[in-house]
Amino acid sequence: MSHKFRELVVWQRAMNFVTRVYTLTRDFPQHEQFGLTNQLRRATTSIPLNIAEGAGSDSPNEFGRFLNIALKTTYETMTALELSVRLQYAVQDRVEPLLKEADEIAAMIVGLSKSLRTRANYKTIRDLPIEYLTEGSA
Repeated sequence: MSHKFRELVVWQRAMNFVTRVYTLTRDFPQHEQFGLTNQLRRATTSIPLNIAEGAGSDSPNEFGRFLNIALKTTYETMTALELSVRLQYAVQDRVEPLLKEADEIAAMIVGLSKSLRTRANYKTIRDLPIEYLTEGSA
C-alpha cells in the first residue's frame, strides 16, 4: 500500500512551520535551551511526524488517531509560543505570524480528519480529496 505523506499539503506546511519555529528559538536565552526552547521544538516537530506516521497506517481510523495527536500538539505549540512572548523570549510581532500559521495547520488537520471519517473507500493518500494534495499528485 502506498502512502505518499509528502504529497499532503498539511504535512508540507507543518514542515515549513518547524523551520520557522527553530529560527525563532535560536534567539531564546541560552538558559532556556533545555526548557521552553526544547519543549517548543519537540512539540513543533511532532506535528509533521505524527501526520507522516498516521499516513503510513492501513486504516483511516488509525490515520485519524495520529492526526488527533498532531492537532493536540499544534495546540501545545501555540501555548508555548504564547509563553515565549509572556516570558519576553520573543516579541509579539515575530510570534503572531507563527500563531496564525499554527491555527491554519490545525484547521487543515481538522478538515483532513473529517474527510477520513467520511471516506469509507480510503486506501491511500491519493484517495483523499484533491484539496489535501499538492498539484500533480492526484
